[in-house]
Amino acid sequence: MARPGEHRVVITGFGAISNIGLNARDTWDAMREGRSGISQIQGEDFAVFDGKWSVRIGGQVKNWDPTSVLEVREAKRMDRFSHLALGAAVEAVNHAGIDFTKQNTDRCGVVIGSGIGGISSIEDGVTTLIRKGPDRINPFTVPKLMANAATGNISIRYGLRGPASCHATACASSGHAIGDAMGYLRRGLVDVMIAGGAEAACTPLCLGAFMTMKALSSRNDEPTKASRPFDVDRDGFVLSEGGAMLILETEEHAKKRGATIYAELVGFGNSCDAYHITAPDEGGIGASNSMRMAMADARLNPDQIDYINSHGTSTPLGDQAECNAVLKVFGDHARKSSKGHLLMSSTKSMHGHCLGASGALESVACIHAVRDNIIAPTINLDNPGTKNAAGEVTPFDLDLVPHHARERKTKYAMNNTFGFGGHNVTLIVSRYE
Repeated sequence: MARPGEHRVVITGFGAISNIGLNARDTWDAMREGRSGISQIQGEDFAVFDGKWSVRIGGQVKNWDPTSVLEVREAKRMDRFSHLALGAAVEAVNHAGIDFTKQNTDRCGVVIGSGIGGISSIEDGVTTLIRKGPDRINPFTVPKLMANAATGNISIRYGLRGPASCHATACASSGHAIGDAMGYLRRGLVDVMIAGGAEAACTPLCLGAFMTMKALSSRNDEPTKASRPFDVDRDGFVLSEGGAMLILETEEHAKKRGATIYAELVGFGNSCDAYHITAPDEGGIGASNSMRMAMADARLNPDQIDYINSHGTSTPLGDQAECNAVLKVFGDHARKSSKGHLLMSSTKSMHGHCLGASGALESVACIHAVRDNIIAPTINLDNPGTKNAAGEVTPFDLDLVPHHARERKTKYAMNNTFGFGGHNVTLIVSRYE
């Protein structure tokens, strides 16, 4: 897919820590099997206001110890989102089998996305300030809370002196990070990039803030059924946390070191709705532009896309807007009635919404779609459609892969991530040939 003078960009490793799996393999297994990781929210900080939470569910990562990849002293100097980022990065590096001591690390870099960064460190700092005064604030508060901390810590871990940056575009953050890293590689400025995202926003402030803006599902008595993208009875997203990283290389570099190539990254598009700070453009104009841009970048026609891992958060407006955008871009190819139609699913139905880490985490599903020819399902999808103010239901004319994974020969998989602020990012992953 590379144009003359550009380098092909391949994926040689990946790592993930999520509420459905503490590594990429287990995360994919859960996606394929349709297992939910949503449960009652846990933590002493939430118990302080027990009885005042209209939302009491989330996608917390449980039973993962950051000291599995960090010294205890190091771990104490980092926020949880950096722990998750480092854990996923270590897995990705090991999966890729790359030894950075044998690389020209001036040509290796890191780009990470996080919508909120070290929010728990901010909350801890404010609590200490109020209760004990400014002189008792943890001196590591700033390096813990800054959104670029994950990038810096991963760069330091491996001694990578190439391009290093952080994207903070809400839920589109890790999509932007991967697209940015792809650009460095295409232009031949680097040989290897670690790219992805991390988020640890299952905190009282974040849960409370999203709760009061009525963005979250309040299906507290049935946590595993709360995230139900594209279902008529969807009532909001489920706040989750996690981290996921990809090892991206130029094809030449990967082949030279004998790396296993799992997939190729062939397209990147991004746009802005320029409509509303939180609500999507109902017509899906910005999302449509992002998808078209990614296909133009990959030099593909709409009928060549086999699968879309949708943004699909389970919000009434967002899911409708995305379906509108997909039908606008793909036309009959997206309709269930057409032969060989496009498949689209939302793995957020299982792991919830990891905000800025979503694009990277969902790349795991796209890589396996093109490598294994298996499409992860949308669970909890009992009645696909949308309901208007009068209670009338309009079905979605799309194949949203309800309940069970499906085998489908897949060459091109599209990954959509959209964020508050009107940000839209689309990535396209290809089977490597």
